[in-house]
Amino acid sequence: MSQQPVLLPYADPAFVADPFPLYRQLREEGPVRRAVIAGGLEAWLVTRYEDGLAALSDPRLSSDARDASDPRLLQQLPASQRESMLRTMLRADPPDHTRLRRLVSKAFTARRVAELRPRIQDIADRLLDAVVPSGRADLVADFALPLPVTVISELLGVPVTDRHDFQRWTDDMILRGAEPPDPAVVDAAWQQMRSYLTGLLAAKRSRPGDDLLSALITARDEEQRLDEDELIAMSFLLLVAGYITTVNLISGGIAALLAHPDQLQLLRDDPELLPDAIEEFLRYDGPVNPGIARFAREDVEIAGVTIPRGATVLIASAIADRDPARFPDPDRLDITRQDNAHLAFGHGIHYCLGAPLARLEGQVAIGTALRRLPGLALAVPPGELRWKPSGLRGPERLPVTFTPSRPRPGGAPGAGVTSDGPGVTDGP
Repeated sequence: MSQQPVLLPYADPAFVADPFPLYRQLREEGPVRRAVIAGGLEAWLVTRYEDGLAALSDPRLSSDARDASDPRLLQQLPASQRESMLRTMLRADPPDHTRLRRLVSKAFTARRVAELRPRIQDIADRLLDAVVPSGRADLVADFALPLPVTVISELLGVPVTDRHDFQRWTDDMILRGAEPPDPAVVDAAWQQMRSYLTGLLAAKRSRPGDDLLSALITARDEEQRLDEDELIAMSFLLLVAGYITTVNLISGGIAALLAHPDQLQLLRDDPELLPDAIEEFLRYDGPVNPGIARFAREDVEIAGVTIPRGATVLIASAIADRDPARFPDPDRLDITRQDNAHLAFGHGIHYCLGAPLARLEGQVAIGTALRRLPGLALAVPPGELRWKPSGLRGPERLPVTFTPSRPRPGGAPGAGVTSDGPGVTDGP
């Protein structure tokens, strides 16, 4: 099948704000489309749900970027970062992936995550205590960002006071917009992040704590299952992946409700709908955009289209999750939707390990915001919201107004969040 690649125009603010009309067009034109994606790279988009579901479990599609034929994929990672980043669970295939995932999988069970609810609720309330008297807030900077950062920092044993540093380094390393980031900036950020993690792990090795990083060190030192690079890469992955998409789930979910007043009122009237609402936010406008990358180990046929060996295959969950063949009336936000098996968390052996934690944080954060911020409304016209341009999907800022109120008894404006919460032995 020969076709000209379509350009996904990440430099166009209108597309960034609402990519779904073009996504719908691509899905209607064919189940597999060549496209030029962020950074000028070419990929084969899998646009329909059933094909995407199958592709995510296809062993012929690798997670390891070293299987890609386009050298630019690896060149986007500075040499100092490349080896470590390719040794994370995210970029590993079995048997390495199986070994790495086993180390932390017990920490991310639904039961263990449920035990975190009181602490997450306390963090959410403390953050809102600081803004409720003013009647105004940026729900990204003031709420959606610090909540998951605080949670993952406590679980890993990272001082919350260091969060601004690792957030800045993460921002410098992530692709934002149509062009790849400056390699020199990425390299400097990675060197700083690696130095920080090396020092943190050394401190925990000498004085272990009741946290997940200390547990990973024990697994490495006693059982020889993680070498130093793997330990640093795992720490980086858990730290960054532990908050970066959850920020978008929380802020994007609230933005979706503000754009659909009927759904906002429905959820206010019946908070028991929160679990279903979270699944619908993930399906309707999920935190990953446009989807999940894989690399063809050999020529692979998907939906009658032969994808050549070495090609980048992008299972476009943002497109597939609005496939009308799977989801009735897919462009409508419906927080009562049932049978909502979206692909936002992936599928198969790489299914998101932190999904139970993300779901819980989303439920607590959005439920608390709706309960404590009466009269919640956007402080700017909807067209003025700026959205993250690629890779991740969510508002950069979410300025809102609401009816001012007093903090809870014991809470106080500016109280903020500290890192003195209870330790958790095995993480989320």
